[in-house]
Amino acid sequence: MKRIFDAYAYGHGPRAGCWWNASYEGDRYGTVAESTRTDVAVIGGGFTGLSAALHLAQSGISVTVLEAEKIGWGASGRNGGFCCLGGGMVEDAVLDRRFGRNGRVDFRRTELAAVNLVEQIVAAHSIEIDRHSAGETSLAHRPKDMAALEAHAATIQENYGVDHQLHRAGDLPALGMAGPFHGGLTVQAGFGLNPRKYLCGLAQSAKTAGARIFESSPVKDIAQSQDGWVFQSNGHTVQADQVILATNGYSSDDVPRWLSDRYLPSQSNVIVTRPMSQDELGEAGWTSDQMAYDTRHLLHYFRLMPDRRFLFGMRGGVFTGAKAEARAAARVRADFDAMFPAWRHVEATHGWSGMVCLARNKLPFVGAVPDHAGLWAGMCYHGNGVAMGSYAGALLSQLVQGKSPDLNHPQALRSPLRRFGLGRFRRAVIPLAYAHYWMADR
Repeated sequence: MKRIFDAYAYGHGPRAGCWWNASYEGDRYGTVAESTRTDVAVIGGGFTGLSAALHLAQSGISVTVLEAEKIGWGASGRNGGFCCLGGGMVEDAVLDRRFGRNGRVDFRRTELAAVNLVEQIVAAHSIEIDRHSAGETSLAHRPKDMAALEAHAATIQENYGVDHQLHRAGDLPALGMAGPFHGGLTVQAGFGLNPRKYLCGLAQSAKTAGARIFESSPVKDIAQSQDGWVFQSNGHTVQADQVILATNGYSSDDVPRWLSDRYLPSQSNVIVTRPMSQDELGEAGWTSDQMAYDTRHLLHYFRLMPDRRFLFGMRGGVFTGAKAEARAAARVRADFDAMFPAWRHVEATHGWSGMVCLARNKLPFVGAVPDHAGLWAGMCYHGNGVAMGSYAGALLSQLVQGKSPDLNHPQALRSPLRRFGLGRFRRAVIPLAYAHYWMADR
């Protein structure tokens, strides 16, 4: 595989302390052990790939999922478990300029539809996900950030059609969200979940519907053939009429070569504490089940989980390797202690990192790969893949069948991925961008 970070970033080290693996075992799946043919091959066993497989299998399509490691090995199994609005990093004014007012609202309503789809999947397949939180809350990092939250609040009804509440700084302690915040905004859309339980439920439901799922089955040498696509996995040939790329930030620049330079992985680090008592929670003044994030560019995201462990994550890691991983973990802990000083004594029992995936146009891509008949992709969710990745998989399942989808497919999701430039050295832009964001967050 041809990846832009060193081998450590894609190995066991960054995810060795992942709480989700400890929280739920889930089923295991076999490896590709013989040559095979399938209507649709899905490369990647995360939210996008498993959602696509589930919906294809339910439509009676022969579908095979090939995961290089284990189900949820990549970002899907390492994220903060925020099923929320998002998927892009583009402001309304930019969406208006690119797609017009209707195109902007179309995209925003698709964000909401993605959240609702996860809710529908979970209910339809009786997946226990440790659900909590009534929407999500954005907390003002600086006094001036409240003006931005107020401006955002004014757009919520038009964009999403959901309720919201603005909170002044003095309101937050009574809401169980005390901290060094200058107010906040709660949007009534989304919920927290255990991503491992959701992934395993998706996989089991897809298998029950007829999908074949293989772990430890990396794909290489993918090529177009006269009647579809052909590639190798574990030394065996896999033929497919159509292929869905669902590898996101753990993609390889040569699987297929079209991907080269069209996506940018970026690290995010997470810690999870031991369970805390009600008295300990009260000491910090954070007793809410609400999932939250602050208004920094290099944001912190955090939530109190049902078992009273506290999850705290942040963006900003730029280097890989064991020493870099330790430094990033120390920064996360330092920021946690600064935000919640009453919990300085509380151990973080688990810590890990994963790759979010960025696009040059700062929007997800879901659709046909240009000039590659029968090749499709869903990726670049900018750290919000629980909902948008699940939606992308369901949407792709309809597109590969040649159907006019009943799921919304806004123009903002159709714009093909553009190249970053610099090849594998494109990662060099991350330290420069993060240095700018760090200064802006002060």
